[in-house]
Amino acid sequence: MQPGSPGIMASMTEFAFRAFELRGWSDEHTATEYLDTFGQVTVQAIPALLEAAQVGPGTRLLDVATGPGYVAGAAAERGALVTGIDFSPTMVELAKHLYPPIDFREGDAQALEFEDASFDAVIAAYGMLHYSDPDLAVREAFRVLKPGGIFAFSVWADPNSGSGMGYVLNAIQRRGRMDVPLPPGPPQFRFSDPKESERVLKVSGFADVGTKRVEQTWPAPSADAWLDGVRGGSVRLQALLAAQTSDALHHIRDAVVEGLAPYTAADGSVVVPMPALVAWGRKPA
Repeated sequence: MQPGSPGIMASMTEFAFRAFELRGWSDEHTATEYLDTFGQVTVQAIPALLEAAQVGPGTRLLDVATGPGYVAGAAAERGALVTGIDFSPTMVELAKHLYPPIDFREGDAQALEFEDASFDAVIAAYGMLHYSDPDLAVREAFRVLKPGGIFAFSVWADPNSGSGMGYVLNAIQRRGRMDVPLPPGPPQFRFSDPKESERVLKVSGFADVGTKRVEQTWPAPSADAWLDGVRGGSVRLQALLAAQTSDALHHIRDAVVEGLAPYTAADGSVVVPMPALVAWGRKPA
C-alpha cells in the first residue's frame, strides 16, 4: 500500500483509537472509579450473558475485556473454568486482586493468543464498545470457540430507547458540542441495534443468533452525582465532557437534571434506566 492510501489511513485511525482507549483504561483513577459507577450497572446483565452462553460446571470460558473480572467471578461460581483477558494492565491487576483464583492476563480481543477451538464459550461484557475493529474481535471469538460453542456479548441498548446514556448525549448535543478533537472510533452504539448485532454474528459464521434487552438501573443520590459517576467511570464520555467549556458543562448539567426529572424522587435521588442488549451466536458443530 502507498502512504496515504485508505488502508494505511484506516490502520492509523484504528491505532489512534486503541491507544486512546488503552490510555484511558490504564489510568488507575478511571479503573477504580468504574467499580463504584458503571461497574454497579454492568453486573446486572451478567446472568443474561451466562445464560446465553450456557455457562455451567466444567465450561471452558474465555472472558474477553474482563475489566475488574465481574463476569469471570460469576462464571467461576457456576463451576466454569475461566480465563479472563483485558488489554489494560491496570484492569488485569484489579481483577487479580478481586478474584485471586482465576487466571487473568493481558490480551488483545482482536488477536487472541489461543489455539483454534480452545473454549466452550466466549463472553465480552461491554467490550464491543472499546474495540478499534469489533468485527475482527467477533471473528477471533469464532476462531477460538469449539464447534457448538457460544459467543455472547453485552452492549448498551439504543440510547434513545429510554436510557441514561441518551440523556447525557442529547444534553451535550443541545448545550455543548460533539465535534471535539478525539480519535475517531467505531460508532459507540452500532451494536445497540439488534439487527446489526445479529447481522455481524451471522457474517462471522455464527448460527442460532439472537438478542435480548436487559433492563438495568443506576441509583444515585442526585442527578448531579449520577453525571459525576458517568464522567469519572468512562473513557469516551469523560473525554467528551472534559472538552466542553465550563459554561457548556453548566448547561449540560441543567439539561441532564431536566431530562432525569421523571426518575427523580422527592429527596432528589434518582434511579436512572440503563438498559443493555445481550446478543449471542453458536459456532456450527
